[in-house]
Amino acid sequence: MWTSPKRAEAHSAGAAPHVSPTAAPAATRPASAEAVLRRLEWTVIRRLDGLLQGDYRTLFRGAGLDLADLREYQHHDDVRYIDWNVTARLDVPYVREFTETREIAGWFLLDLSPSVDFGSRKVSKRELSRDFVTVLARLLTRHGNRIGAVLYGSGVEAVIPARSGRMQVLDLLHRLQTRAAPKRSQPTDLSVLFQGAREAIPRRSLVFVVSDFQSVPGWESALGRLALRHEIIAVRLVDPLERELPDLGMITMQDAETGEQLLVDTHDRRFRKRFAEACERRQQALEAAFARAGVDVIELDTDEDLVDALLRFAELRRMRSRLASGATR
Repeated sequence: MWTSPKRAEAHSAGAAPHVSPTAAPAATRPASAEAVLRRLEWTVIRRLDGLLQGDYRTLFRGAGLDLADLREYQHHDDVRYIDWNVTARLDVPYVREFTETREIAGWFLLDLSPSVDFGSRKVSKRELSRDFVTVLARLLTRHGNRIGAVLYGSGVEAVIPARSGRMQVLDLLHRLQTRAAPKRSQPTDLSVLFQGAREAIPRRSLVFVVSDFQSVPGWESALGRLALRHEIIAVRLVDPLERELPDLGMITMQDAETGEQLLVDTHDRRFRKRFAEACERRQQALEAAFARAGVDVIELDTDEDLVDALLRFAELRRMRSRLASGATR
């Protein structure tokens, strides 16, 4: 039994196949990069500015720190910042205060393998990935930061060097819009993406790994090695149909990457239960892998408003900031 459908095409006996929700009419052309960016600036970024009240630091923290001052230790201060030389001289504990350097290098590691084409709702995982990357890239660049990307299909296809400005966002978005869909070949191996990122990213950066994490085993250790040098946020793309199958009768499930097909009876409650249990085991395995690698994770669901997902991301960053400063849970 497959633990998660990569693409489902359902049909009844003697009837024409049901068209996948992600398929677009032949005459439909993707919107231009400028049009997509303008839409997201009006529908997502503008709403975020109001909801976050301009709190840019909520989402992003600089990668460097400069020593600003020394002061006496107070209750709940982080003991890691105690200056032991000054404490020994004055016989009173002192802590170092820092100012954060604002410049950030943000990198997007983008899984563009065939499995992200799946979507049972209005948008596919690929479209959700594109919108998320565009919004985050624009939030970063409009504050003077640089963004780059590593694109993965059947292997590492391209490395976009980190640059700043709106044109950099448009260039990245244009590449995503015009990139030809990869042909079915071999299963995804995210360890190749992570190894390519280690070679491509020259200095400590904020790294977003945007993927559905449907990969051959072994990527966890590669992600852990990458996290030793960079601050990693795993952005997992999910679809409701990958958690629970509805009763659709007999359907043909097709692996988007290998083309393998399997005829299953979703009317069988026992089968649907086994499918849900397998999905839950995979969810737990992923959570354990992210925890071992020491990376933050956020899920983007194809049936969720992107603004809601980004607000959850902001809350995740707030919690991380509070814990790093020594606050209790």
